[in-house]
Amino acid sequence: MRKITFDIETKNIFQDVGSNDPIDLDISVVCIHDSLTDQYTSYLEKDFKDLWQILEQADMLISWNGDHFDIPILNKYYPGDLTRIKSLDLMREIQKVLGRRLKLDSVGEATLNRNKSGHGLEAVEWWRNGEIDKIIKYCIEDVRLTKDLYDYAVKHKILKYKELGTLKEIKFDTSAWDVPESEAMTFTLGF
Repeated sequence: MRKITFDIETKNIFQDVGSNDPIDLDISVVCIHDSLTDQYTSYLEKDFKDLWQILEQADMLISWNGDHFDIPILNKYYPGDLTRIKSLDLMREIQKVLGRRLKLDSVGEATLNRNKSGHGLEAVEWWRNGEIDKIIKYCIEDVRLTKDLYDYAVKHKILKYKELGTLKEIKFDTSAWDVPESEAMTFTLGF
C-alpha cells in the first residue's frame, strides 16, 4: 500500500486574504514522505506536475488537519479531485475519539518526546523573506512528525497528550487504517 504523508505551507494567512476559507490561501511548498521510496521530498508550485504523478499513484494520504486545510488548498491547484484518494487525517481521528482537536506539537511531545521545529506563521514570514530552504526544512520536519505519529498509532493503537500536567492516552482501532479502498482515483493528466 503506497502511503503519502504530507504537509503544506502557505505564502499568506487568513488575515492577508480577508477570508477564513483555506482555499483562499496560496501554497508556498508541499512536502511529502513516500512509503514506496522512503524518501522525503519537497515541491514548489513549479514542481507540482511531479507531485501529481506521485499523488495519483497513492493508496492513502496521511496528514494532520489535511481534510480541512491541506487537501482543499491542494485541490485548488490540482486539475482532478484529491478527495477521491483515501485520506487519514490524524487530527480528525483524535477528534473522533476525544471529541476535540489537539495540536500536532502537543501530541508529538507527549507521544514521541518531540516538538515541531517552528510554526506556520514563521513559514509565511520566511516565504516573504525568500528563505525557501527554511520553509522546506520546517515542512519536512512536520511531515516526519506526522509520519512517526501515524506509525506509532498503528503499532501501539494509541497516541498521547497532556492535560493539566497529566499524560493521557487516546486509544484507536487502527485495523482499517492500512486497508486500501477501491481504485477511486481517476488519472486526469495523461502521463
